[in-house]
Amino acid sequence: MTINNFPCENTAMRSKNLMPCLFCLALLATALLCGCFAQRAEAQMPAEQNGAAGLPAAAGESVVYFTADISPAGLMAVYEALGLEANGNVAVKIHTGEPGNPHFVRPALMQNLVQRVNGTFVEANTVPGSRRATAAMHYQVAQDHGFTAVAPVVILDERAEISLPVTGGRHLEENFVGARFNEFDFHIVLSHFKGHPSGGFGGAIKNMSIGYASAAGKSLIHSAGRSRGTGWQSPNQNAFLESMAEAAKSVRDVAGGRILYINVMNHLSVDCDCLSRPAPPTMADIGILASLDPVALDKACVDLVYAASDSQDLIRRIESRNGLLTLEHAERIGLGSRTYRLVRL
Repeated sequence: MTINNFPCENTAMRSKNLMPCLFCLALLATALLCGCFAQRAEAQMPAEQNGAAGLPAAAGESVVYFTADISPAGLMAVYEALGLEANGNVAVKIHTGEPGNPHFVRPALMQNLVQRVNGTFVEANTVPGSRRATAAMHYQVAQDHGFTAVAPVVILDERAEISLPVTGGRHLEENFVGARFNEFDFHIVLSHFKGHPSGGFGGAIKNMSIGYASAAGKSLIHSAGRSRGTGWQSPNQNAFLESMAEAAKSVRDVAGGRILYINVMNHLSVDCDCLSRPAPPTMADIGILASLDPVALDKACVDLVYAASDSQDLIRRIESRNGLLTLEHAERIGLGSRTYRLVRL
């Protein structure tokens, strides 16, 4: 009997020749597996492995602060950790939530922070078909959902819109936001991180782009610069995702260094707060994160989702929409960095 053309009795010779071959095969198999799963593993890496708390940030590395305490005290803790005091006329960009949606961030959670900075909740109208499509309707929703009882509310495009320049983009040359944007000299972008029917996920970048945009601006982003009146039509998914990053950069550029970002990771539905009947969450709440870098912040949130054991539905939503492209393009155009260090408070 022979094995691989080596005589059975020549055991030493057979082992000597097979061992290098088996070693090569093992290396080849490992390389193939790494290649197949490289893109998914990049998002599965738990955020805390990007650096240890208590060390200074390395070059090109942003800091993201995290607490599992989803409470007014937890929100204040991540804000204070940033070390950037919001002052002047402070806009707190939130999502008022579509009527019927139970998942938006509640005003009571934000009350201590918004009152400490003497802030104003700001929002922008959406496209026809929503109950937040006009300023009068939107103000009523803000009142019904408890925002006006906590702080003043301004619908940025209640009267007019303005154009913000977009630099370095592939699809947009300008971004349209409400004219009252100019009334504020500091911005806190306070976002509910969750899934999204179009973008895969929504966090700081989505809140800066679609969130600040006027109704016409929302259409321009969704159409990747083709039209200001096409509603939610996105003829090219990747172009739409990149356009969100470009619109967000225009807001950051105008705000300069007077802007910070907080994401609340609770009620983690695969759907947006803009839907009146969103899918119920199928995973547990995670916490609150904050950063001076919106790309690092959203990337840390995505990593925490991938690291969770009950996140299959949200991961499927993110990947089905190619949602990670938004982060890649945002980094490419200089909005922020996907390299970060997570600091647990």
